[in-house]
Amino acid sequence: MAFRGHVGLVGRESECALLDQTVAAVRTGESRVLVVHGAPGVGKSALLEHVESSATGMRALRAVGVESEMELAFATLHQLCAPLLDRLNNLPALQRDALETVFGMRAGAPPERFLVGLAVLSLLSDASEESPVLCVVDDTQWMDRASAQVLGFVARRLLAESVALVLATRVRGQDLLGLPELEVTGLRNADAHALLNSATPTGLDQHIRDRIVAEARGNPLALLELPRELTVTQLAGGLGLLHADTLPSLIEQSFLARIEGVSGQSRLLLLVAAAEPIGDPTLVRRAAERLGVTPATALDDETGGLLSFDVRVVFRHPLVRSAVYRSADEEDRRAVHLALAEVTDPRVDPDRRAWHLASAAAGPDETVAAELERSADRAQARGGLAAAAAFLQRSVALTLDASRRAERAVAAADASVRAGDLAAARRLVDIAELDAQSEFLRVRAGLVRGRIAFAAGFNNEAPPMLLAAARRLELFDSDLARETYLLAWGAAAWGSADGESLAAISRAIGELPPPEGGPRPIDLVLAGCALLVTEGGGAAITALRRAMTALVDLPVPDLLKWGWAACGVSPAVWDEQVMYETYARAAELVRTAGILTELPLYLASLGAATSLIGDFASAAGIVAEADAVAAATGVPLAPYTTLILTAMQGKEAEASAVITATIERTGTDGQLTGVTTANWAAAVLYNGLARYEEALSAARASTRIAQLIVSVWVLPELIEAAVRVGEDKTAHDGLERLADEAEACDTDWAQGIMARCRALLSDGTAADGLYREAIERLGRTLLRPDLARAHLLYGEWLRRQSRRVDARHQLRTAYDMFVSIGMAAFAERARRELLACGEKVQKRTVEASSSDELTPQERQIALLVREGLSNPEVGARLFLSPRTVEWHLRKIFTKLAITSRRQLREALPRND
Repeated sequence: MAFRGHVGLVGRESECALLDQTVAAVRTGESRVLVVHGAPGVGKSALLEHVESSATGMRALRAVGVESEMELAFATLHQLCAPLLDRLNNLPALQRDALETVFGMRAGAPPERFLVGLAVLSLLSDASEESPVLCVVDDTQWMDRASAQVLGFVARRLLAESVALVLATRVRGQDLLGLPELEVTGLRNADAHALLNSATPTGLDQHIRDRIVAEARGNPLALLELPRELTVTQLAGGLGLLHADTLPSLIEQSFLARIEGVSGQSRLLLLVAAAEPIGDPTLVRRAAERLGVTPATALDDETGGLLSFDVRVVFRHPLVRSAVYRSADEEDRRAVHLALAEVTDPRVDPDRRAWHLASAAAGPDETVAAELERSADRAQARGGLAAAAAFLQRSVALTLDASRRAERAVAAADASVRAGDLAAARRLVDIAELDAQSEFLRVRAGLVRGRIAFAAGFNNEAPPMLLAAARRLELFDSDLARETYLLAWGAAAWGSADGESLAAISRAIGELPPPEGGPRPIDLVLAGCALLVTEGGGAAITALRRAMTALVDLPVPDLLKWGWAACGVSPAVWDEQVMYETYARAAELVRTAGILTELPLYLASLGAATSLIGDFASAAGIVAEADAVAAATGVPLAPYTTLILTAMQGKEAEASAVITATIERTGTDGQLTGVTTANWAAAVLYNGLARYEEALSAARASTRIAQLIVSVWVLPELIEAAVRVGEDKTAHDGLERLADEAEACDTDWAQGIMARCRALLSDGTAADGLYREAIERLGRTLLRPDLARAHLLYGEWLRRQSRRVDARHQLRTAYDMFVSIGMAAFAERARRELLACGEKVQKRTVEASSSDELTPQERQIALLVREGLSNPEVGARLFLSPRTVEWHLRKIFTKLAITSRRQLREALPRND
């Protein structure tokens, strides 16, 4: 929409220079992303044409968003990637399957959009191995939601792939926020005059030209198009521009004036083209002929240059399309959509046919509503949740029978929740509850309402709603009822400040009748969860042990549905081996399945377990992966692993900042497990720093807030701190509570911690024996940090008993272990005790090596490569392309002064 002269686009020198720099950078092996945004007609498309023409020798991919009421999942993405589909076999199997599924090339479970994004990233990276790639997407404000999310994901992960992604949009949507941008504004005055002069008679009075330029506000499309519709008299008098409300509406009015000047047949052809969303010339011609219009004749009758037929049907500007469609009367629009539906092959494109039929319907139509319902099923199978929700919402509007409308409204509400459209979901649940003719439908609507509340964040509203739904579901679907009970329990345990909700849910679970045919894994988990709250850990141990055994072989579909809640109670069995293996398997299954929105929950559990066994390098890697997932998915979660890892490492400044921020944020969001974990981490930190008053304060805060797993772990911290500050009653009360939870569990972890805590409150021979028992038992576990702390406490006690030789042995063991693990604060505490024993100790730096120069992401990549993962496998884990992984590896090798992947084993040795 801008004038091209011998120097290129008028007035766009700086914009063209930036686009040229983008192309040049990609030619040198870098990636670039640019969001070109500005008002309609300001020249964005002309700038895209410029960058395409300058990208000689590069592979150019192009897609265009089309304004339509119809949401067809991944349609724009399919346009962009279609030329590369012959390279799908070069992708990892999971990524290849994801793209084939969303593009309708194969049947399969709908993949998460983040897995689709990773697949597109890999596909572009693979193509760039042959030549640099330029991706241009115009009118992205009209992209389908699924494509927008995927391209936003890809844009944030391009780094070293020789790929340029240039997107033009009127308004920056949520998925494009924060990306590099170029705002295109109106032309400068001199440039606007030059462009206007190219489009108007030379004899036009200068004052009138000034007036037109002022009214157009530098918009190139306005400067080129508006004068075409003004008479010589209007131009001479400066009329015609005085009554415009907004510039886009003024331009649209100009196009409308031109539309009114064409013949009836030509106008009908324009309307057919406007109603057909993909610009298929064959469909447009066939639909037009069905309406009695001969396209060739209509085009010859002069459409004013507003429409052209080529490989695609293209309007002169998107405003022409909207002007044509909005100006048509309702009857003509319905007739055009009906014609388009009749010429659309129901086997090839049933979803567009269904949408055209819906747009052609003058009122409720059960046949069309059923077609839309089937389209929703196909959209969900491709992972197009937003598209499925749109189809179902339209289906509801076309359903006359109240009972069927309620059924469809529940389904539409459920799809809307999963698509993230909670406002639409609430409206649809209202419809379902109003129209439902059966109690079962009303119960299902209540369940969706509870899920809406849960999806809105951890809060006090969701648990009682889900509890009510579960109770009512018992009469109709016992399996769904049990799943809902577990969801309610998990919602309350993770976030609710209302302890009564958790107690009520647990009591209701306890009152469930025995399942027919023997207990399944979910029944065992439910029983254990209920007893954990109603009777305490001791009473729940047997049930939870059976549940944990069942979880080891839990089918993937069940794990993905409710495994996050089940895995959360595994520490209650005090078996670190089972806990770690359960978390590791669950995380791997969720990761492999591509369920990335769920993955942070599983990584949080795995990261905490990995920290507890003292493998801090792997825990740091899990933090990096969790951060990558959170950044990719936008799913907020408290930094559980970072909290406990930095606290155990004794990094006071870093840990304190994370603890404070977590308490503030999760307290506000209702994630009270986050608050509890933060206080637990603070207690560990301050016990390590020997600041026992602060440790006791943090431990008390944690145990007041929650009574489940994390608060049980914090009891040993409370007991140790209370003993050190002389609050024996607090320590004895804590020990009594700990015994209630752990004493019935005959594992080395449980009995080792119990012996260590009892020793703190004992004297003489009893204390000595308990410390030795703690060391013996914890020595048989994976819990090296707890074992080192047992040696430290024993050594401190021995020194106070004036048994310095024995004390030195225990303290030296503790010190060496702490340094090896990376627990700097506890190591310093042990060193001071050794000095007090009269032993000279050279202070050793924890983890002092060249690997400290690595960034967290570089460290994670190095650790994964050390474990033998290939670049594609590392990229899949961290949402990076293989080329970006290789780019990071080169930097890692330089920092570590190595030259091969094999040398990473020596440069980054495992903790022994």
